[in-house]
Amino acid sequence: MTHTVEKIGGTSMDRIHDLRDTLILGGRNADELYGRVFVVSAFGGITNLLLEHKKTGEPGVYAAYAMGDDAEGEGWEARLTRVAEAMREANARVLDDDADRAEADTFVKDRIQGARTSLLNLRRLCSHGHFRLSENLAHTRELLAGMGEAHSAYVTTLLLKRSGVKARFVDLSGWRDEGGLDLGGRIEAALEGIDPMVEMPIVTGYAQCLEGLMGEFDRGYSEVTFSRLAALTGAREAIIHKEFHLSSADPNLVGHGAAHKLGRTNYDVADQLSNLGMEAIHPKAAKTLRQAEVPLRVTNAFEPDDPGTLIDDRPAESAAVEIVTGLKLFALELFEQDMVGVKGYDAAILDILARHNVRIVSKVSNANTITHYVDASMKVLRRVENDLSRLYPSSEISTRAISMASVIGRDLSGLSVLTRGLQAIAGAGLEAIGASQGPRNVDVQFIMERDDLEPAIAALHKALVEASAQPMARAA
Repeated sequence: MTHTVEKIGGTSMDRIHDLRDTLILGGRNADELYGRVFVVSAFGGITNLLLEHKKTGEPGVYAAYAMGDDAEGEGWEARLTRVAEAMREANARVLDDDADRAEADTFVKDRIQGARTSLLNLRRLCSHGHFRLSENLAHTRELLAGMGEAHSAYVTTLLLKRSGVKARFVDLSGWRDEGGLDLGGRIEAALEGIDPMVEMPIVTGYAQCLEGLMGEFDRGYSEVTFSRLAALTGAREAIIHKEFHLSSADPNLVGHGAAHKLGRTNYDVADQLSNLGMEAIHPKAAKTLRQAEVPLRVTNAFEPDDPGTLIDDRPAESAAVEIVTGLKLFALELFEQDMVGVKGYDAAILDILARHNVRIVSKVSNANTITHYVDASMKVLRRVENDLSRLYPSSEISTRAISMASVIGRDLSGLSVLTRGLQAIAGAGLEAIGASQGPRNVDVQFIMERDDLEPAIAALHKALVEASAQPMARAA
């Protein structure tokens, strides 16, 4: 048996005391304590302060710096000071020992001062015509993002050491080093000489590397680091600790007694969930684990005795609906009478959507109409419409707010999910304005009016999951 690589998310990190006593220590003796590598996210809210608020878009340090906001009390420097205050508050909340708090506060002071000096120097450098700030914003974003995970990993290491654990702070953020390493090289260099069977590495979720993780993954970088670390070190399992179980549906929609834990599923299902924005894991991270033949386990961090849900490549033993979920989208429709028999329309639309960074969830087409179901803001879609109108001036382009309910399973063959789903939706007094099922038999999508999503999910779950009363296998 080898080690596991385990990831703790930001909201769970805010309860690190609970995790220390249950998930990490949990009454284990010295022989049982090690063989685990923990990858940690920043404490809750810190990354929002460093970059921008993930939901509201309120500027953090990065956004204010990129906009050139130097206003006293509201500019990027003032926001950086607020980050320092939030980090020190976390130190006081997490660490009970005065010496540990003082050490953590010194760590924060060093990182904040270093970042402030770097950003000021960059601004001065870019005041000369030969250097442009826009060419350095990606590096600036990575520098700031990495500070959150470095802080939480350092504080967690201090907490665990005070509890008698041989914890080791592993900083992948590239702070004040020469750089020049790809992700694999960064991880291997940082772990050199560390034996996880006799000590416990606490690893930053952000890793500075030549690939520039944020350029492709933005704030999903920690799962990429986590998966590559598990693959490179040959982990027995990769484990993600969340604040909930992977369930057959949102218990708040279908009832806590009706929803049940999956227990076991595969990477096909994980990919479908990612496509709907309900990520068990980032799809690129899942691909890394899948290719390395490392199974993924998703657990509830605060139920450490429950094995959670195991995700691997094993097919289902029998056909069954596993999850009913969905999300609110927009339908972007282009109608062009001259489209019949002419190639190139679809490629041109895809090019425009990619240029505006619009995420496509699904699409349908017929002889003269192409409809993309997309996850984007109305503001961005107006720009897309303008570009399409210039390209195809005789076309009719419309955008409609809709929702998509999706029924997912490793194997849906023989279950008549499309027919039974439409019947369930109609039986609930709702109307599906579209539906589709692919030949792979892993998901069926129902297009609904925007406000009908939640009752549609409840109706589909009742008909396809609860009525089947299918037993769910417990994770191995």
